[in-house]
Amino acid sequence: VQLQASGGGLVQAGGSLRLSCAASGSTTLTYAMGWFRQAPGKDREAVASIVGSGAITGYAVSVKGRFTISRDNAKNTVYLQMSNLKPEDTAVYYCATRASYDVNYVYWGQGTQVTVSS
Repeated sequence: VQLQASGGGLVQAGGSLRLSCAASGSTTLTYAMGWFRQAPGKDREAVASIVGSGAITGYAVSVKGRFTISRDNAKNTVYLQMSNLKPEDTAVYYCATRASYDVNYVYWGQGTQVTVSS
């Protein structure tokens, strides 16, 4: 599976961005799709995840209510709508996927930079 993330950029605090991650390859390997982020000097953290048809989603406490994850299975693409962005959301955002039989995410995209100015 190859993942191509896009949509990052520079935005002012309170603004919005929409990230996209298009997956190529078997849809079996994209059963679960997730977004992660890593800020300078910090560990990578999970942001949001979506499973199967999209009925099951999960969010980090820090983004719940501000970010929405969704997927278009016909396009094998996952999205992250980010609203009310804060400077602490600044990070490189990565998408990742795994099959239903995998415990951890196996396939990772190249990352897209999100910078939120105060």
